[in-house]
Amino acid sequence: MKLTFHGGAREVTGANYLLESGSTKILIDCGMMQGSNYAERQNFEPFPYSPREIEAVLVTHAHIDHTGRLPKLVKDGFEGNIFSTPPTREFARHLLEDSVDILSREAKHHGREPFCRPETLEVMMNLWKAVKYKEKLNIGPFEIIFHNSGHILGAAFIEVRTEGKTIIFSGDLGNMPSPLIKPLEYFEKADYCLVESTYGGRLHERIDKLRDDLEDIVEDTVRMGGVLMIPAFAMERTQTLLFHLDSLMGEGRIPKVPVYLDSPLAIRLTNVYKEFGDYFNEETQGFLKKDKSLFDFPSLTRTLKTEESRKISRVPAPKIIIAGSGMSQGGRIIHHEKEYLPDPKSQILFVGYQVKGSLGRRIMDGEKTVRIMGEEVPVRAKPVVIQGYSAHADQKQILDWLSPMRDTLKKVFVVQGEEDQSQPLADKIEDELAVSAEIPVSGQESVI
Repeated sequence: MKLTFHGGAREVTGANYLLESGSTKILIDCGMMQGSNYAERQNFEPFPYSPREIEAVLVTHAHIDHTGRLPKLVKDGFEGNIFSTPPTREFARHLLEDSVDILSREAKHHGREPFCRPETLEVMMNLWKAVKYKEKLNIGPFEIIFHNSGHILGAAFIEVRTEGKTIIFSGDLGNMPSPLIKPLEYFEKADYCLVESTYGGRLHERIDKLRDDLEDIVEDTVRMGGVLMIPAFAMERTQTLLFHLDSLMGEGRIPKVPVYLDSPLAIRLTNVYKEFGDYFNEETQGFLKKDKSLFDFPSLTRTLKTEESRKISRVPAPKIIIAGSGMSQGGRIIHHEKEYLPDPKSQILFVGYQVKGSLGRRIMDGEKTVRIMGEEVPVRAKPVVIQGYSAHADQKQILDWLSPMRDTLKKVFVVQGEEDQSQPLADKIEDELAVSAEIPVSGQESVI
């Protein structure tokens, strides 16, 4: 059996792993490269394998760095099936439809033909099949089971059995306990594991401090009479923020200031959440029994149309604006940042991972001036961070998840992290779990 790393490896974002047993080839994830101009150019390069030879694709979850090149795979000849949980299938459809325009502009910028077109997405969705957690799936010599990874609604780590061996692909592991979804599951016996390392060198703040920290930041912004900008990823972070703002206002812990959800994609995805209530944890299901208006409260305004978004600036501060994109690489948040970053009374709250080189990362790291839409914008607003809102597990949580497998693991491949995160995790795996750990490079082939 051969495993090849075509993404998610050292210095290469975008999960993409090729697993071969005999003549059968399957992919685990087919993600978009993100971060640098070089990474973005790679998205338009030919795949290092023939898409026509791929029997199936297994998708851990809907985020673009795990699904973004699926349309290219289809366009380049893939005719097999794509498998994921039902929520992942539905979320991915919305996320990829939302990517059509920006990817078309990127293709034009790089002098390449667009691969994410509506007609390609239609073909892709016809190939996409939904499987539930714990449901066995057989593809040639592979036996496959999806397990709850606790990352976002419907996210999975994938168990693959073949040739008498078990391989676990972690996808992204959740930061537990999640305010909304059921906790991640643990696994006891595996020969090999690919584990994410987004926060492999860090420890998050306690989850139970999230609402307290959010309360303090909102109160500070209101007291100063400013605007709280939150560049939020359309999935999970946005819904958790709405859930917390609703409860804090309902308990009288923060003032009922205007809250704007200024992201058409987040609005559509929030509606999708309501279709999969059985994936929520007990606390959220209990909330729904008492209050059917999940992700809705009197101070919240959803702004679907562009003209509605523009009117937000006319509303006097204090106010809260939640808008995409999560790394400030585009979307409506950059218009609000251009307007309010120069305001020392305002704050910008980061609740998700900011990749190196992104506008969000530069603001978070304290740059005093940033370029937005061709203009130099001074940064006088205060950047603040709540790491606990990350949907990714931290170092301790990753080690705790790996620990039940330690007696059978022959090797752990540490993937999907910058080197300052993946290396400390690899060191900890070897020191504390006594399991061999390797940080693969893109293009590396491993016989396992």
